[in-house]
Amino acid sequence: MRVIIVGAGLVGTQLARYLVKEKHDVTIIEANEDRARHVSNSLDCMIIQNEGNSIQNLEEAGILKADALVCVTNSDEVNMIICGLASRYPRLLRIACVRNDEYVRRNFRSLQNQDEASMGIDFFIHPDVEAARSALDAIEHGAIGEVLSFAGTPYELGSIDVQAGSAFDGLTLVDFRTVLPGDSLVTLIERKDESILPGGSTRITAGDRIYLLAKDEELNEGFRLCGRDEKRLHRIGIVGGGRLGALIADGLLNRDKWDEGLSLETDTEYSAGTHKGGKRKHLFSFLKTLIPKRLKQLVIIEQDYAVCKDLSSRFPEALVLNEDISDENFIVEEHIDDLDLIVTATEYQEFNIITAVYLKSRGVGRAIAMVTSDGYASIARKLGVDVVIPIKSVVVDSIISRLMGGGIRSVHRLGNKAGIIELDIAPGSVAEGKVLKDFHLPLGALVMLVNREKESDFIPKGDYVYTAGHRLILVARTGTEAEIEKIFGGGGSKGDNERKSQNNHRDEK
Repeated sequence: MRVIIVGAGLVGTQLARYLVKEKHDVTIIEANEDRARHVSNSLDCMIIQNEGNSIQNLEEAGILKADALVCVTNSDEVNMIICGLASRYPRLLRIACVRNDEYVRRNFRSLQNQDEASMGIDFFIHPDVEAARSALDAIEHGAIGEVLSFAGTPYELGSIDVQAGSAFDGLTLVDFRTVLPGDSLVTLIERKDESILPGGSTRITAGDRIYLLAKDEELNEGFRLCGRDEKRLHRIGIVGGGRLGALIADGLLNRDKWDEGLSLETDTEYSAGTHKGGKRKHLFSFLKTLIPKRLKQLVIIEQDYAVCKDLSSRFPEALVLNEDISDENFIVEEHIDDLDLIVTATEYQEFNIITAVYLKSRGVGRAIAMVTSDGYASIARKLGVDVVIPIKSVVVDSIISRLMGGGIRSVHRLGNKAGIIELDIAPGSVAEGKVLKDFHLPLGALVMLVNREKESDFIPKGDYVYTAGHRLILVARTGTEAEIEKIFGGGGSKGDNERKSQNNHRDEK
């Protein structure tokens, strides 16, 4: 696949690094000379130091032969303008990172009303929505660790740090079922800088981070056995009332509606190609929201008075405090140190980490910190923050999921060495009809879960037969994705399929 990335910030660089490892053809356009030089020295791909909002520069980058254009500059307007310029290339998949909610709504309305001009964007990526979804998934399990949910299945993947002396410390996986009965699977073990795809003889040790696939009850029991008891989160605080904090509050309060009547219902991210089958998708949608009975009080702490006034009108159920979280007198007077969970969601990642660590030292039960990059996420975890959401990495995962073809639904990276792939088995694919134990996947790939429409999901055993229409969730080492795509795909990229759907819809109009 040939991909042009406009913008070499953290998102653009991470995305390019992943695609290069997967042996895709990548070209980066970056206007800043110093940034372009730095990326040129660290990535094995073509770098063009110039503005992206120029047809001449896009053609120099090879847009005539490209499969996808991803615009991830710091400007919403620039990202949309570049996608608009590229709309003259109909076979091109166009993805824009956009933070302003109104731009996304406007494009949605244009697709519903042919009197308005479309912006020519196939997929919007909204960083705050992606990050809020990740935070809500973690909160649902008591903010014990990061949790990845899969739409349409009761199984979830939880990352658990194994504590010394816990039931899992020293446990060999062949004996795993004796400690945690039920349908569950240890899919990956992170040990220092090593990622291990475990076998029956693999031994879990204290300090390991394990990724456990299980249903809700078994996953919570797994957390407990690793030394991380789930606690009910009755009083939750959010530090920072900006877009991200407000979206998290929206999910926590289980609100049915948001602006302009757009629901927060179970669904996936909005895309321009979502009209097939007549099902409308909503702009800002979460995989799930919390059960309101668990939440007795939500406290939002924000220093900006005008923001607090707006939050009070939007969330009358919440206690909105116009205060400085670093004020010790305020913490004591408002019993902030008695909170069950604090979510630090300001725009400043260092402040989020420091605040989370400080409030935990004052007695707050759990802490979630929103940070920018994986590097800060690693630091925050080592300082004792229970859950860290690296926003840029979450955004990169969302972009990758929309780029992939061959029936691949989503991709979630686990560090730099492994990832989770959700895909559909296509009719006529290489794998169709093969038995799992006899059909070898690329080294470093493991099928974790089979999802079947209208039937129960299950963790497959050796006698499972790959069947067209089944959805698989795999863990795979970085660099094997292209081969996996060839094995299970039936031809045609995701971008092509989405654009065909969109064009058919417009023709019908």
